[in-house]
Amino acid sequence: MDHILHVLTVEHDFRWLLAAVLICVVGITASLNMLAIARQRVGAKRRTIIVIASLLSGLAVFTTHYIGLQGYDPGVEIRYAVWPTVGSFVIALGSFAAACGIVLARPTRRHRILAGTIGLAGVAGMHFVGISALRFNGLIHWQPSMIALAIMGGVVLTFIASGVFFGNSLLRRIATAVGCTFSVVFLHLTAMCAMTIVPGGATGTDWTVSGAVMTAVILAMVMIIAVAASAIGWMSWVAQSAAMIRIREALDAMPDGLAFYDAEDRLVLWNHRYAEVNPELSTTLRAGMTFREIIQVGLDEDLYADARGRQAEWIQERLDSRQALTNTMEQRITGDRWLRISDRRTAAGGTVTVCTDITDLKNDARALAEARDVAQSANSAKSQFLANMSHEIRTPLNGVIGVAQALARTPLSPQQEEMLELIHSSGHTLQVLLSDILDLARVESGRLELSSDVFHLGRAVREAAQLYETSAQVKGLQFFVEVTPEADGWIAGDVVRIKQILTNLVSNAVKFTDTGFVSLTAALGPDRAGAPQLRFSIEDTGIGFDSETRDRLFSRFEQADGAITRRFGGSGLGLAISRQLAEMMGGDLDCESEPGGGSAFILTIPFNAAEAPVTAPEVVADRPDDSVGATRVLLADDHPVNRKVVEMILAQANVELTSVENGAEAVQACRDGDFDIVLMDMQMPVMDGLTATREIRLNEAAMGLARTPIVMLTANALAEHIASAEAAGADRHLAKPFDAADLLQLVATLPHARGRSLAA
Repeated sequence: MDHILHVLTVEHDFRWLLAAVLICVVGITASLNMLAIARQRVGAKRRTIIVIASLLSGLAVFTTHYIGLQGYDPGVEIRYAVWPTVGSFVIALGSFAAACGIVLARPTRRHRILAGTIGLAGVAGMHFVGISALRFNGLIHWQPSMIALAIMGGVVLTFIASGVFFGNSLLRRIATAVGCTFSVVFLHLTAMCAMTIVPGGATGTDWTVSGAVMTAVILAMVMIIAVAASAIGWMSWVAQSAAMIRIREALDAMPDGLAFYDAEDRLVLWNHRYAEVNPELSTTLRAGMTFREIIQVGLDEDLYADARGRQAEWIQERLDSRQALTNTMEQRITGDRWLRISDRRTAAGGTVTVCTDITDLKNDARALAEARDVAQSANSAKSQFLANMSHEIRTPLNGVIGVAQALARTPLSPQQEEMLELIHSSGHTLQVLLSDILDLARVESGRLELSSDVFHLGRAVREAAQLYETSAQVKGLQFFVEVTPEADGWIAGDVVRIKQILTNLVSNAVKFTDTGFVSLTAALGPDRAGAPQLRFSIEDTGIGFDSETRDRLFSRFEQADGAITRRFGGSGLGLAISRQLAEMMGGDLDCESEPGGGSAFILTIPFNAAEAPVTAPEVVADRPDDSVGATRVLLADDHPVNRKVVEMILAQANVELTSVENGAEAVQACRDGDFDIVLMDMQMPVMDGLTATREIRLNEAAMGLARTPIVMLTANALAEHIASAEAAGADRHLAKPFDAADLLQLVATLPHARGRSLAA
């Protein structure tokens, strides 16, 4: 211990040691700054900076060591052997070059510790090689325990410096440099304490230089380190200044206003756009203004309409909202301007405020809302137009079909029967076209809803195909219908819409096929995901079509070519509606064909198996007895043609018919007389059919009368019309144009039936 104290207090001049510490801290800090710059460079510039950093750090540690040796005075003259001294310098440079390369290659904590360890090993090698370069009259004895302590202490200090202190900021780089310097000084002093000089002969005869020469060399190295550190500091300042200029340019180029406030909510910096979107601040903005002062400027100019009459409360609400980590609000400014203001808190407690002028967005949103309202109004007008046109077309069409059906029951000549058949066929075609247009309107508006009823699939398929079996036989076509056993059962779905698609496809197949066959097949199979699905295939040997036609066949108002519309008729809506219905069911409709080679349409829908419904005991309705008397029928319709059609049809039955022209007369007739059934139009003057139905039901309830069956006999055929009729109290809904047999069936059975329900 006495030896250690003697070495530290007597043999060392601590003025030199302090100079060594200063040089080491400056040199290593400059080197670390160079490495930080190198991370932002690539290629040759990156390699050049790494080489400079390696030279600077090695030179700093080497200089530190020899400055420390200059402050060492063992009591004898010391000279320095040249080649061992040069070797120690090479060791220092090599070890720090390796350390710098490792840090830049993998900047993780583990690699930083590895780099520090390599650097310390180089320092130890440099130290002991440098000690071997000392030439004086005497011999050196070493204490191994002190050498081990020197190396272990240096390792610990290096571990702390490189693994704990190291960071990206300048302060952390300085702390790392100080830690590394202490490890170097600790290793140097401890190793010097492990050395004991025994007087004796000269330790060597090789080429040496005196301490004065070595001092001059060290001074030169110090100058190099100082110049390099100054240059690096200047480069860092220039780089930071350039970075700040670029950041400032980027902020000023932003389309949004941006301002930064410190933890005390004082303005630190802002861009040009911030002043542009807040023109009231353009002449008053200055660093150090509080946010409270900034919003007061707007309040003084009465810019915030929502703050009028409540300024203090409004200010407090605005200041409170800025305390949240994130806050976004929309502020209306006088003059119909709008700003979106976003506040974000920083980790240090500051606030970044972004102001975006959203006046154009608000104006666009207002214009879009107005356009939406106009579109909705137009859509409503279109729907109303379709409903009105449906009513207006169905009314005369009812007269045409009804009179034709009544005329068919009178004696006619063959020529008259042929003419009557043409009338009936044309009326049916017009009725189909009208239904297609209404279906399309309902699908477009989203008002078409699918039902989910339990029905027998095989029976539904055969009924749909049977409608066109006669037409196929007349054309001499073979007609096949096949339902596999797996599909010939009960399922849940919309039977009406499934039959609509199938009848449309079968009708087209028969229409476009002159020779050969038409087939309809229903089978069960898996979809792509393995779930069960129904697959309907309608094949024919008709005219077919090419791939270009296939791409547009399911578009509205499209057929294979313009001549087909003239030759075969039709609206070109059936396939478009059928595909949309299939998609609404969760399925698909597609086709394959070639010109002259026939076509195949494939409909797929999910398979939803169901249990067969429990069949209730059949109730046989009492049939009217002609001997008892005629069925008393009240007809309410404002159109004389419709009244005449009903009269002509009911003239074939034992009916006592009373006709009125509006709903008010119908209500009065029900109060004055007793009827077995009421046929009620929906649109009539004075009082409409729905109001009249409700009045009749109220009168029945008030007087304790039995419920009289009411049938809505109307041209209003949309789903909402049927629902309105049911809500008003109607029992049936028979849309015009109707079949004479359906009307006769209702009049014959409804007055005597029980458990009535509304039917479409």
